[in-house]
Amino acid sequence: MNFNEIAVFIQVVQSGSFTQAAKKLQMPNSTVSFKVAELEKRLGVSLLQRTTRKLHITPLGQAFYDQCLQGLQAVKAAEENLQASTGEPQGLLRLTAPVELGTSVLPLIVSSFIRKFPKVSVEIILADRKVDLLGEGVDLAIRAGGLKDSTMIDKRSGAAYFAAFASPKYLKQFGTPKKIEDLKGHTGIGFTPIMHTGLKFTSSKSLPARLLELPHRIIINDLNMIKALALNGEGIAVLPTFMCRGEEGGGKLVRVLPEWTSDMQPIHFVYPAQRFVTPKLSAFITHAGDILKDNLRA
Repeated sequence: MNFNEIAVFIQVVQSGSFTQAAKKLQMPNSTVSFKVAELEKRLGVSLLQRTTRKLHITPLGQAFYDQCLQGLQAVKAAEENLQASTGEPQGLLRLTAPVELGTSVLPLIVSSFIRKFPKVSVEIILADRKVDLLGEGVDLAIRAGGLKDSTMIDKRSGAAYFAAFASPKYLKQFGTPKKIEDLKGHTGIGFTPIMHTGLKFTSSKSLPARLLELPHRIIINDLNMIKALALNGEGIAVLPTFMCRGEEGGGKLVRVLPEWTSDMQPIHFVYPAQRFVTPKLSAFITHAGDILKDNLRA
Protein backbone atom coordinates (compact mmCIF):
# COMPACT_ATOMS: atom_id res chain seq x y z
CA MET A 1 0.00 0.00 0.00
CA ASN A 2 1.35 3.41 -1.02
CA PHE A 3 -0.10 6.09 1.25
CA ASN A 4 1.55 8.81 -0.83
CA GLU A 5 -0.47 7.79 -3.90
CA ILE A 6 -3.67 7.78 -1.84
CA ALA A 7 -2.94 11.25 -0.43
CA VAL A 8 -2.35 12.57 -3.96
CA PHE A 9 -5.60 10.97 -5.19
CA ILE A 10 -7.56 12.60 -2.34
CA GLN A 11 -6.07 16.00 -3.17
CA VAL A 12 -6.97 15.62 -6.86
CA VAL A 13 -10.59 14.85 -5.97
CA GLN A 14 -10.80 17.77 -3.52
CA SER A 15 -9.16 20.19 -5.96
CA GLY A 16 -11.23 19.07 -8.93
CA SER A 17 -8.24 18.96 -11.26
CA PHE A 18 -4.72 17.59 -11.56
CA THR A 19 -3.32 21.08 -12.13
CA GLN A 20 -4.79 22.55 -8.93
CA ALA A 21 -3.76 19.48 -6.95
CA ALA A 22 -0.21 19.80 -8.27
CA LYS A 23 -0.06 23.44 -7.13
CA LYS A 24 -1.28 22.58 -3.63
CA LEU A 25 1.06 19.62 -3.34
CA GLN A 26 3.93 21.58 -4.93
CA MET A 27 4.55 18.76 -7.41
CA PRO A 28 4.84 18.69 -11.21
CA ASN A 29 1.59 17.85 -13.01
CA SER A 30 3.26 14.79 -14.48
CA THR A 31 4.09 13.43 -11.01
CA VAL A 32 0.52 13.84 -9.80
CA SER A 33 -0.86 12.11 -12.92
CA PHE A 34 1.70 9.31 -12.58
CA LYS A 35 0.86 8.61 -8.93
CA VAL A 36 -2.88 8.43 -9.62
CA ALA A 37 -2.25 6.20 -12.63
CA GLU A 38 -0.06 3.90 -10.53
CA LEU A 39 -2.77 3.74 -7.86
CA GLU A 40 -5.38 2.78 -10.48
CA LYS A 41 -3.00 0.18 -11.95
CA ARG A 42 -2.37 -1.36 -8.53
CA LEU A 43 -6.08 -1.44 -7.68
CA GLY A 44 -7.11 -2.58 -11.15
CA VAL A 45 -9.97 -0.06 -11.44
CA SER A 46 -10.56 3.38 -12.92
CA LEU A 47 -10.94 5.92 -10.14
CA LEU A 48 -11.17 9.04 -12.31
CA GLN A 49 -12.43 9.79 -15.80
CA ARG A 50 -10.51 12.56 -17.55
CA THR A 51 -11.94 14.73 -20.31
CA THR A 52 -10.52 17.86 -21.91
CA ARG A 53 -12.85 20.05 -19.86
CA LYS A 54 -13.63 18.31 -16.59
CA LEU A 55 -12.55 15.62 -14.19
CA HIS A 56 -15.16 13.04 -13.13
CA ILE A 57 -14.88 10.55 -10.30
CA THR A 58 -16.22 7.06 -11.00
CA PRO A 59 -18.65 5.35 -8.57
CA LEU A 60 -15.84 3.01 -7.45
CA GLY A 61 -13.55 6.02 -7.15
CA GLN A 62 -16.11 7.84 -4.99
CA ALA A 63 -16.48 4.86 -2.64
CA PHE A 64 -12.68 4.53 -2.39
CA TYR A 65 -12.31 8.28 -1.79
CA ASP A 66 -14.89 8.30 1.02
CA GLN A 67 -13.21 5.44 2.88
CA CYS A 68 -9.70 6.79 2.35
CA LEU A 69 -10.76 10.24 3.56
CA GLN A 70 -12.04 8.74 6.81
CA GLY A 71 -8.78 6.90 7.26
CA LEU A 72 -6.70 9.98 6.51
CA GLN A 73 -8.71 12.03 9.00
CA ALA A 74 -8.19 9.33 11.63
CA VAL A 75 -4.43 9.43 11.04
CA LYS A 76 -4.49 13.24 11.21
CA ALA A 77 -6.46 13.11 14.47
CA ALA A 78 -3.97 10.65 15.94
CA GLU A 79 -1.06 12.91 14.99
CA GLU A 80 -2.79 15.98 16.43
CA ASN A 81 -3.60 14.04 19.58
CA LEU A 82 0.10 13.40 20.08
CA GLN A 83 0.91 17.05 19.36
CA ALA A 84 -1.80 18.12 21.80
CA SER A 85 0.03 16.33 24.60
CA THR A 86 2.75 18.99 24.36
CA GLY A 87 0.17 21.73 24.85
CA GLU A 88 1.93 23.98 22.33
CA PRO A 89 -0.04 25.16 19.26
CA GLN A 90 1.66 23.93 16.09
CA GLY A 91 0.94 22.67 12.58
CA LEU A 92 -1.30 23.86 9.75
CA LEU A 93 -4.62 25.51 10.65
CA ARG A 94 -7.09 25.72 7.74
CA LEU A 95 -9.75 28.43 8.04
CA THR A 96 -12.66 29.64 5.95
CA ALA A 97 -14.53 32.94 6.24
CA PRO A 98 -16.72 35.26 4.15
CA VAL A 99 -14.89 37.47 1.69
CA GLU A 100 -15.84 40.70 3.47
CA LEU A 101 -14.22 39.51 6.72
CA GLY A 102 -11.09 38.64 4.78
CA THR A 103 -10.75 42.21 3.56
CA SER A 104 -11.47 43.86 6.90
CA VAL A 105 -10.96 42.17 10.28
CA LEU A 106 -9.33 38.84 9.39
CA PRO A 107 -5.90 40.19 8.29
CA LEU A 108 -5.45 41.76 11.74
CA ILE A 109 -6.42 38.50 13.44
CA VAL A 110 -4.14 36.29 11.36
CA SER A 111 -1.14 38.62 11.49
CA SER A 112 -1.18 38.87 15.28
CA PHE A 113 -1.93 35.14 15.65
CA ILE A 114 1.06 33.89 13.64
CA ARG A 115 3.34 36.31 15.50
CA LYS A 116 2.07 34.98 18.83
CA PHE A 117 2.28 31.31 17.80
CA PRO A 118 5.31 30.90 15.50
CA LYS A 119 4.89 27.11 15.11
CA VAL A 120 1.44 27.47 13.52
CA SER A 121 0.93 28.13 9.81
CA VAL A 122 -2.43 29.25 8.44
CA GLU A 123 -4.27 28.53 5.19
CA ILE A 124 -7.34 30.69 4.52
CA ILE A 125 -10.23 29.98 2.16
CA LEU A 126 -12.29 33.13 1.53
CA ALA A 127 -15.65 32.13 0.10
CA ASP A 128 -19.26 33.23 0.35
CA ARG A 129 -20.34 29.63 -0.24
CA LYS A 130 -20.76 27.21 2.65
CA VAL A 131 -17.52 25.23 2.68
CA ASP A 132 -17.76 21.52 3.56
CA LEU A 133 -15.44 21.45 6.57
CA LEU A 134 -15.05 17.67 6.74
CA GLY A 135 -14.93 17.07 3.00
CA GLU A 136 -12.37 19.83 2.38
CA GLY A 137 -10.32 19.27 5.52
CA VAL A 138 -11.01 22.68 7.07
CA ASP A 139 -10.50 23.14 10.81
CA LEU A 140 -12.68 26.19 11.44
CA ALA A 141 -15.25 28.39 9.74
CA ILE A 142 -16.31 31.90 10.71
CA ARG A 143 -19.96 32.19 9.70
CA ALA A 144 -22.93 34.49 10.12
CA GLY A 145 -26.29 33.20 11.27
CA GLY A 146 -27.39 30.16 13.23
CA LEU A 147 -26.17 26.57 13.05
CA LYS A 148 -28.39 23.67 12.02
CA ASP A 149 -25.82 20.90 11.50
CA SER A 150 -25.70 18.67 14.59
CA THR A 151 -22.29 17.25 13.54
CA MET A 152 -20.74 20.68 14.09
CA ILE A 153 -19.99 22.77 17.15
CA ASP A 154 -20.53 26.52 17.14
CA LYS A 155 -19.37 29.24 19.47
CA ARG A 156 -20.72 32.77 19.23
CA SER A 157 -18.07 35.44 18.84
CA GLY A 158 -20.21 38.56 18.40
CA ALA A 159 -22.70 39.97 15.94
CA ALA A 160 -22.62 42.17 12.86
CA TYR A 161 -25.15 44.67 11.59
CA PHE A 162 -25.65 46.91 8.57
CA ALA A 163 -25.84 50.69 8.53
CA ALA A 164 -25.99 53.39 5.85
CA PHE A 165 -22.77 55.12 4.74
CA ALA A 166 -21.86 57.80 2.21
CA SER A 167 -18.78 59.82 1.31
CA PRO A 168 -18.42 63.47 2.34
CA LYS A 169 -18.30 64.27 -1.40
CA TYR A 170 -21.75 62.76 -1.99
CA LEU A 171 -23.30 64.38 1.08
CA LYS A 172 -21.89 67.78 0.15
CA GLN A 173 -23.42 67.52 -3.32
CA PHE A 174 -26.80 65.99 -2.44
CA GLY A 175 -27.29 66.81 1.23
CA THR A 176 -27.43 64.68 4.37
CA PRO A 177 -30.67 62.81 5.14
CA LYS A 178 -32.16 63.92 8.47
CA LYS A 179 -34.82 61.23 8.80
CA ILE A 180 -35.34 57.81 7.24
CA GLU A 181 -38.03 59.13 4.88
CA ASP A 182 -35.42 61.41 3.29
CA LEU A 183 -33.68 58.39 1.77
CA LYS A 184 -36.35 58.23 -0.95
CA GLY A 185 -34.80 61.32 -2.52
CA HIS A 186 -31.27 59.89 -2.63
CA THR A 187 -29.35 57.42 -4.79
CA GLY A 188 -28.36 54.07 -3.31
CA ILE A 189 -25.89 51.34 -4.20
CA GLY A 190 -27.74 48.06 -3.71
CA PHE A 191 -26.50 44.71 -2.41
CA THR A 192 -28.07 41.97 -4.55
CA PRO A 193 -28.92 39.41 -1.80
CA ILE A 194 -31.13 41.90 0.06
CA MET A 195 -32.66 43.73 -2.89
CA HIS A 196 -35.63 41.38 -3.28
CA THR A 197 -36.40 40.85 0.40
CA GLY A 198 -35.47 44.28 1.70
CA LEU A 199 -33.64 45.01 4.93
CA LYS A 200 -35.49 45.89 8.12
CA PHE A 201 -33.99 48.73 10.14
CA THR A 202 -34.68 49.54 13.77
CA SER A 203 -34.15 52.83 15.59
CA SER A 204 -32.40 53.48 18.87
CA LYS A 205 -35.17 56.02 19.55
CA SER A 206 -37.78 53.24 19.92
CA LEU A 207 -39.48 54.10 16.63
CA PRO A 208 -41.30 51.31 14.70
CA ALA A 209 -39.06 49.11 12.55
CA ARG A 210 -38.94 50.12 8.88
CA LEU A 211 -37.91 48.55 5.59
CA LEU A 212 -35.14 50.67 4.13
CA GLU A 213 -36.47 52.43 1.02
CA LEU A 214 -33.59 53.74 -1.06
CA PRO A 215 -33.73 54.06 -4.88
CA HIS A 216 -30.85 52.19 -6.56
CA ARG A 217 -29.20 52.82 -9.91
CA ILE A 218 -26.45 50.28 -9.25
CA ILE A 219 -26.95 46.80 -7.79
CA ILE A 220 -23.95 44.55 -7.02
CA ASN A 221 -23.43 41.18 -5.35
CA ASP A 222 -20.06 42.15 -3.80
CA LEU A 223 -19.84 44.31 -0.68
CA ASN A 224 -16.27 45.41 -1.35
CA MET A 225 -17.21 46.91 -4.71
CA ILE A 226 -20.20 48.62 -3.09
CA LYS A 227 -17.88 50.20 -0.54
CA ALA A 228 -15.47 51.31 -3.28
CA LEU A 229 -18.31 53.04 -5.17
CA ALA A 230 -19.53 54.68 -1.97
CA LEU A 231 -16.02 56.01 -1.35
CA ASN A 232 -16.11 57.40 -4.88
CA GLY A 233 -19.28 59.35 -4.10
CA GLU A 234 -21.69 57.29 -6.23
CA GLY A 235 -24.41 57.03 -3.60
CA ILE A 236 -25.48 55.82 -0.17
CA ALA A 237 -24.47 52.25 0.61
CA VAL A 238 -25.81 49.88 3.24
CA LEU A 239 -22.78 48.00 4.56
CA PRO A 240 -21.67 45.98 7.60
CA THR A 241 -20.25 48.43 10.12
CA PHE A 242 -17.09 46.37 10.64
CA MET A 243 -16.19 46.89 6.97
CA CYS A 244 -16.28 50.66 7.33
CA ARG A 245 -14.59 51.17 10.69
CA GLY A 246 -11.30 52.39 9.21
CA GLU A 247 -12.89 54.61 6.53
CA GLU A 248 -15.32 56.11 9.02
CA GLY A 249 -12.51 56.82 11.48
CA GLY A 250 -10.47 58.44 8.70
CA GLY A 251 -13.32 60.65 7.54
CA LYS A 252 -13.64 58.93 4.16
CA LEU A 253 -17.14 57.61 4.92
CA VAL A 254 -19.87 59.16 7.04
CA ARG A 255 -22.49 57.18 8.94
CA VAL A 256 -25.89 58.31 7.62
CA LEU A 257 -28.84 58.25 10.05
CA PRO A 258 -26.68 56.72 12.81
CA GLU A 259 -29.69 55.93 15.00
CA TRP A 260 -30.94 53.41 12.41
CA THR A 261 -29.36 49.95 12.02
CA SER A 262 -30.35 46.53 10.73
CA ASP A 263 -31.11 43.62 13.03
CA MET A 264 -27.96 42.04 14.39
CA GLN A 265 -26.63 38.91 12.69
CA PRO A 266 -24.73 36.59 15.07
CA ILE A 267 -21.21 35.56 14.06
CA HIS A 268 -20.06 32.07 15.04
CA PHE A 269 -16.95 29.94 15.03
CA VAL A 270 -17.97 26.57 13.56
CA TYR A 271 -15.86 23.41 13.67
CA PRO A 272 -16.42 19.65 13.41
CA ALA A 273 -17.45 17.83 16.59
CA GLN A 274 -14.46 15.94 17.95
CA ARG A 275 -13.26 14.29 21.12
CA PHE A 276 -10.68 17.01 21.72
CA VAL A 277 -9.91 20.45 20.39
CA THR A 278 -6.33 20.81 19.21
CA PRO A 279 -4.17 23.48 20.85
CA LYS A 280 -3.87 25.40 17.56
CA LEU A 281 -7.66 25.53 17.14
CA SER A 282 -8.30 26.42 20.77
CA ALA A 283 -5.65 29.15 20.63
CA PHE A 284 -7.10 30.65 17.45
CA ILE A 285 -10.67 30.69 18.80
CA THR A 286 -9.53 32.51 21.95
CA HIS A 287 -7.26 34.92 20.07
CA ALA A 288 -9.72 35.71 17.26
CA GLY A 289 -12.68 35.93 19.63
CA ASP A 290 -11.10 38.79 21.57
CA ILE A 291 -10.41 40.79 18.39
CA LEU A 292 -13.81 40.09 16.84
CA LYS A 293 -15.60 41.28 19.97
CA ASP A 294 -13.72 44.58 19.65
CA ASN A 295 -14.77 44.93 16.01
CA LEU A 296 -18.24 43.36 16.03
CA ARG A 297 -21.17 44.36 18.14
CA ALA A 298 -21.59 41.74 20.91
